[in-house]
Amino acid sequence: MPLLLIEDLTHHFGGLRAVDSFNLALGDRDLVGLIGPNGAGKTTVFNLICGLYKPSKGKILFDGARLIGRFPHQITQLGIGRTFQNIRLWNELTVLDNVRIAHFSQLGYGIIDAVFRTPKLLSVEKHVTEESLHLLEMLGLKDYTDLIVKNLPYGIQRRVEITRALAVKPRLMLLDEPAAGMNQSEIGDLMELIQWMRGEFALSIFIIEHQMRVIMGICERIVVLDFGETIADGVSSEILHNSKVIEAYLGEEVA
Repeated sequence: MPLLLIEDLTHHFGGLRAVDSFNLALGDRDLVGLIGPNGAGKTTVFNLICGLYKPSKGKILFDGARLIGRFPHQITQLGIGRTFQNIRLWNELTVLDNVRIAHFSQLGYGIIDAVFRTPKLLSVEKHVTEESLHLLEMLGLKDYTDLIVKNLPYGIQRRVEITRALAVKPRLMLLDEPAAGMNQSEIGDLMELIQWMRGEFALSIFIIEHQMRVIMGICERIVVLDFGETIADGVSSEILHNSKVIEAYLGEEVA
């Protein structure tokens, strides 16, 4: 069975069909891109996987477990990490604290431990800090550990967000437009980072991106949405010459 299996996934916002009969099979260590014009339904697919929306119909299985009906934090605990199109960090906190927060669901101590600062709490907090520092070093962020997030360059903030997503120990990473707002040098670094962390952490990666340099450069397979419908699914060479894809992006006359 694929790591992530989606069948006939459909979602409506009132009378608007946001996603229509979406299907996907994603295996271990796959790197798959999801593209389409603005409003095509890409982020809605991610929100359905993560439990932020409940689909009108369809099935989502992750490693054999049904995701529909679970809360977002339960889905995270199963092994799905996520970044967002607009970076969502605690801007007034340090880089280290932003990564430490990601361990919340794994802490394993109760309110009594927190109130009385028991040895159990101190031991867990020490372990969380050590793990967070190790991750920051692996992601090249050691020099930013104690800096306030809002004061960092955009590309570094994005790397912090990815590090925080890795802290939940995912098997599947959902990246929603990670290259948005980056310059060409930062995009190159991001591409190397995505490929490195797939191998280093044995991840499957599902990525939404408008930067075709990223999609064509690293994705093994590309799925194309338009008005909620899948209009193409294949390798980059097939997508580049697909008349439906060209029409969706450039218009019928060009196609």
